[in-house]
Amino acid sequence: MDVRDLHPWPTTPEAAEAIQDELRPLLVLDEPGPTEPRTVAGLDVSYAGDGGGTGTRLAAAAVVLDATTLDILEESVVAGTAAFPYVPGLFAFRELPALVEALRGLKTTPDLLACDGYGVAHPRRFGLACHLGVLTGLPTIGVAKTGFVGAYDPPGVRRGDTSPLLDGGEEVGRVLRTQHGVKPVFVSVGHRVRLDDACRDVLNLARDHRLPETTRRADRLSRDALTDRPPAM
Repeated sequence: MDVRDLHPWPTTPEAAEAIQDELRPLLVLDEPGPTEPRTVAGLDVSYAGDGGGTGTRLAAAAVVLDATTLDILEESVVAGTAAFPYVPGLFAFRELPALVEALRGLKTTPDLLACDGYGVAHPRRFGLACHLGVLTGLPTIGVAKTGFVGAYDPPGVRRGDTSPLLDGGEEVGRVLRTQHGVKPVFVSVGHRVRLDDACRDVLNLARDHRLPETTRRADRLSRDALTDRPPAM
């Protein structure tokens, strides 16, 4: 599938923040997204060790699922190393180079991208899901295991219960209970999807587990790739 080259990969936090500021006006946040997506791609990155420094081995996975059956239709995985340090709010720049290559390895162009990370629930309103959406032009959502910015009241205990994730009085995401009595996930819009529709899509993808199948399958593929690939000499 096609992924646009809109900028060079930065080497400093200042350059990375400038790229986020440059691309943020390209976001489209008032489209509903696909009403019934046929295919959804899950994206995730695994690290060898703690994943903190540059040079850390990583594997990025893109897994395309049939949105109705949740069967795997296609997989792409790329091994590499982190070329950008861990900086809160700039984590996307550690993962994007490998994720872009994994996406380019797909023959299928999915109707929706679901990444393990944040969209506008981000200090500069431009997290990983936003960045991926702008680079691909595809509807994109972020589904995170924990919160990053904002405050919220716990949602109800039933599947489908939500509460707003608020930052500076702005709803930047939603805290969504995907299964009865389990910890919620944090859903935010990346590009070309509204928040209500993003939550609907996440519930459809998380039929039996807390995390959506997109995240579970991509996580497994990326972890397996690190296990199977010997360390670089």
